[in-house]
Amino acid sequence: MIIGNQSFAPGHTYIMGILNVTPDSFSDGGRYNTFDKALIRVEEMISEGADVIDIGGESTRPGYQHITAEEEIERTAPVIEAVTQRFDIPVSIDTYKPAVAEQAVKSGAALINDIWGLKGEDLKVPESGMAEVIKKYGVSCCIMHNRVPNKSEDTDETPDHIAGVIIKELQESLDIAYKAGIDKDRILLDPGVGFGKTYEDNINTIRYLEKICDAFDLPMLLGTSRKSVIGLTLDLDKDNRLEGTLATTARAIDAGCMFVRVHDIKENARFIKMYEAIRKSS
Repeated sequence: MIIGNQSFAPGHTYIMGILNVTPDSFSDGGRYNTFDKALIRVEEMISEGADVIDIGGESTRPGYQHITAEEEIERTAPVIEAVTQRFDIPVSIDTYKPAVAEQAVKSGAALINDIWGLKGEDLKVPESGMAEVIKKYGVSCCIMHNRVPNKSEDTDETPDHIAGVIIKELQESLDIAYKAGIDKDRILLDPGVGFGKTYEDNINTIRYLEKICDAFDLPMLLGTSRKSVIGLTLDLDKDNRLEGTLATTARAIDAGCMFVRVHDIKENARFIKMYEAIRKSS
């Protein structure tokens, strides 16, 4: 997997650190939405073990407030430019808007993290234009599974049904990517825990992660940090979900995921180092 000028090899789980420069993110809204605070946080994330910084300017929590592409660019582009000028770490832009992605790349972003899997927000068009932006600039992408639940499909109650849905619909996104000419070594996949899925779907996505990973000859990212599936399972608020997140990080490592996308960098980096040492011990 290539992101910017750095290569990421299989056999290790890397950390994508979350930096929300938004006032309303579900987990850390408003904490880093000033320029100086964002840069201080990036420096801290790097020191704690982040391998990629994922910058988002619009919250994607349930019921999130839409903002214009112009406002999202205003929030993210200056931070991306400052981070890439000051630090030697790949930067990702968390957006589903092609205009935001294009400006982010011009500002230095090396990866586009699209929560709608290149299909556009309403999933009603075959292509959103995002794939063309990715190909035009030769950057990498994270293609996430998202869905509008289909009642006829959702009648299947077998636990692994959601895994089959994710595989099928991620393949549709991959077909868009390949049609646009995006190189295979610049594609990362994400099963989309927390997006268009019930609680049971989310639990089973994590449970059947190996099945999803094995269906593709591509690196996989798991993003579960502090999400509601953890909060509902443990009956804990968003500030007390670290242990639950670490349990899902273990699942990511066991399933062969190349990345985890997390808020708590230090704790996850330490956990990964210890867990991988145990797994690799002779």
